[in-house]
Amino acid sequence: MSNLPAIPFARSDPLDVPAAYRELRAAEGIARVRTSVGDEVWLVTGYEQARALFTDPRLGRSHPEPEQASRVSNSALLGGPQGEVATEKAEHERLRRLLTPAFSARRMRRLADHVGSLVEERLDRLAKLTPPADLHAELSFPLPVLVICQLLGVPYEDREYFSGVSGRMADLRDAATGEAARAELSAYMAGLITRKRHEPGEDVLSDLANELDDDGRIAELAAGLLFAGHETTVNRIDYGVLLLLANPGRLALLRSDPGLAPAVVEEILRMAVPSLHGLPRYAHEDIEIDGRTIRRGEAVVINPGVANRDEHVYPDPDAFVIGRPSTDPHLAFGYGPRFCVGASLARVELEAVFGRLFQRFPDLRLAVPLAELPRNEGRVTQGFATLPVTW
Repeated sequence: MSNLPAIPFARSDPLDVPAAYRELRAAEGIARVRTSVGDEVWLVTGYEQARALFTDPRLGRSHPEPEQASRVSNSALLGGPQGEVATEKAEHERLRRLLTPAFSARRMRRLADHVGSLVEERLDRLAKLTPPADLHAELSFPLPVLVICQLLGVPYEDREYFSGVSGRMADLRDAATGEAARAELSAYMAGLITRKRHEPGEDVLSDLANELDDDGRIAELAAGLLFAGHETTVNRIDYGVLLLLANPGRLALLRSDPGLAPAVVEEILRMAVPSLHGLPRYAHEDIEIDGRTIRRGEAVVINPGVANRDEHVYPDPDAFVIGRPSTDPHLAFGYGPRFCVGASLARVELEAVFGRLFQRFPDLRLAVPLAELPRNEGRVTQGFATLPVTW
């Protein structure tokens, strides 16, 4: 099928989702497409279909025959299959049992005051600068990094090192670069775990070292937590700022009532789509859905960011609306058994930022046109390299 559409579709505005996704959803809720590396996959852009497949136990990150698996990209993180079919479900459930207490909603709410004080410190620092300043470097990046470092027990002074390694891990084009970076970050974490075994602290790495005896597995897991615990939140702070600046009426409401921050954050989470890469899954059995048959071994790419703009679920889906009904929650953190374990942490951080940023800097605005903002091209997480602002 050489005439299959190729994903990801190009977009001219980083705050929008290309219309081609909506057109494909209207024509076919689940469609055959070709990935950037030329492989055929099923693309899921509909909200209801995405939610159903997130919860379907016949889909997994592993593949029955890994060497035959279609790839979404050359990414070492989200390019192809991970794990073993025979052990994936049990391993996933075991790790969630270990991690859920550390990232529970109750524990994260207890962190709220502390995270708020960290935001205040970053804003104090920003206020001392002469504009324009890079909001990405002053707030969006350091805040999530500091919080995840404290939770995991990772030295904050190593942030530039693991940020660089994370960037190489997220490379979409060179699998060897990504795999080498993942091995490097795992080795770094293994060194920390060895230290935690001798000098435990009140942090997640110490808890994992106490519960598991496989240091290699702990290091791999911890590397994933460190990556996911800062990359996605960094991007959502940047995108949240841009979405609010692009919607001055909504921003005025938030300025006048910072108590709207939780509702604003939910709409940011729904609308922010730093990456159009999607999440690869593989069918362990045949699956019938939406009039299609996904055959055993075929790849499925679920795109939550696109599904969050489904006009069948969200009226006027491209409009920034504070306080949308919560009957159909967005899929920014996934859905079902694989719902992101760090969702509560991300919400605490984002609410702390957007409940304070525009109170302290009511005249904050971009210092360059949106179209000139440099993107992190060629990375799974994409996002912006800098965010110059003035006030």
